[in-house]
Amino acid sequence: MITDEKHRVWLTPEEMDVLRPFLPLPRGKQRVDDKRVLSGIIFVLKTGCRWRDAPEVYGPHKTLYTRWRRWSKQGLFVILLLLLALQCMSRERNKKRKEAHMDATYCKAHPKACGGVCHAEELGRLIDRTKGGQNTKLHGICDGNGRIFSMLLTDGTASDYKGAEVLLERMPKWIERLAADMGYDGDWVRNALKSMGIEPCIPGRKNRIVTIKYDTEFYKERNKIERAFCRIKDWRRVATRYDRCPEMFLSTCALAAVVMFWL
Repeated sequence: MITDEKHRVWLTPEEMDVLRPFLPLPRGKQRVDDKRVLSGIIFVLKTGCRWRDAPEVYGPHKTLYTRWRRWSKQGLFVILLLLLALQCMSRERNKKRKEAHMDATYCKAHPKACGGVCHAEELGRLIDRTKGGQNTKLHGICDGNGRIFSMLLTDGTASDYKGAEVLLERMPKWIERLAADMGYDGDWVRNALKSMGIEPCIPGRKNRIVTIKYDTEFYKERNKIERAFCRIKDWRRVATRYDRCPEMFLSTCALAAVVMFWL
């Protein structure tokens, strides 16, 4: 991704070659230039501006928002993150490829995301009040190089176990070790990892009768997932949730991870 003299972002031809196979085929009339529209979408999500404030060079703001909304509802960007990451990792052959780190982070919800009508009736808004105010919780797993490859969204008061239950199902078969903090200290988590052939590196809670042994040196590398969250929060629409619809906010996080780590 390149930035011009006016701080506008543009996807390079090489990056579009990577993304194009994952994009839906146009139906009927030829679709507006994907490179221009995707670059405009990335500009809005990265800067945190309103859709109507997108530079005219990206085309009509309604086109940007309509494309973003339609593809987010289809889950395109979440699927893109997982498939593109697995494709890239499957070509690698190194020690870091066999390691993973799991954690969760809070994303502050803007008042605009908390009010109004929510059409996601099954999921709800996935926003709940915590000590820090209205929050959403983003769960994620990164590889040994600190690149996020899978995400899940829950409300701010949800347990880390809830995220682990889903994320472990998406774990690549070549992962051999996984590090996580005390929030994932549970016998079922360790048993699930061992049944998958993965060595858990999770410290036990203080109230455990039997002390849990773990690789302290490998555990020090768990900061990679925290740094990965920090990087995608450079995108203002990730750090602060403006979207009422949870699918659209998760798509924002997924697209940020794709651009930051896999292009």
